[in-house]
Amino acid sequence: MFVDSHCHLNYEGLAERQDEVLANARARGVSTMLNISTREREWDAIIATAEREPDVWASVGVHPHEADAHPDVDTAKLVAKAAHPRVIAIGESGLDYYYDHSDRAAQRASFRAHIAAARETGLPLIVHTRDAEEDTAGILEEEMGKGDFGGVIHCFTASQDFADKALSLGLYVSISGIVTFRNAKDLQATAAALPADRLLIETDAPFLAPVPNRGKTCEPAFVVDTAHFLADLRGEPVEALASATTRNFHALFAKATP
Repeated sequence: MFVDSHCHLNYEGLAERQDEVLANARARGVSTMLNISTREREWDAIIATAEREPDVWASVGVHPHEADAHPDVDTAKLVAKAAHPRVIAIGESGLDYYYDHSDRAAQRASFRAHIAAARETGLPLIVHTRDAEEDTAGILEEEMGKGDFGGVIHCFTASQDFADKALSLGLYVSISGIVTFRNAKDLQATAAALPADRLLIETDAPFLAPVPNRGKTCEPAFVVDTAHFLADLRGEPVEALASATTRNFHALFAKATP
């Protein structure tokens, strides 16, 4: 069985055919999906999907792109919403200096509020980082010094140094379909060397469809293709990778019952 640790089932391209998307995933052995929120107005719909579908769980958070639009989403608001029994994670949150859709100071403040919520609730933090390795690592390290929290670097595309830093802080690393791309040699080298007990897999659907599905709308079923590629890359049976990543998911997201 496989787990898609990060998807957006309520995004355009998936939302209008959600039943079909879920059926496709289940048919390929995807037993669990974590449906990620990126803005406050999505929270209720994402939780509703998790209430309706026993193999789907929810997160609550604000993407760094949305930080400017959510100055009122503070730690208290996140903590309150995360009390719902189907919410198992805080995020996604973090820093995105590639697009800079939100002011960097606002991104950093939002990121720290999410970290505080993760610490207070005991739920893991889902970290988005792009072109912001130094600041992301610095904030994570500084905040970890205030009290431990769990988390995952989602859709990992950063450097080996950043992977080492994340692992040293006790975080997990999640690999998406990007690892199957022909020009992803550095990522492939990092993914091949990640410790088996800290590895997750994801689709980030509807984005980043892996080979052999390039050009299609990505969906959770495609996490199986990423798993096969990654298992070959690491020289291990896909069954072993599926078992390890499923076990890791439930170790990190302990509120999700196996």
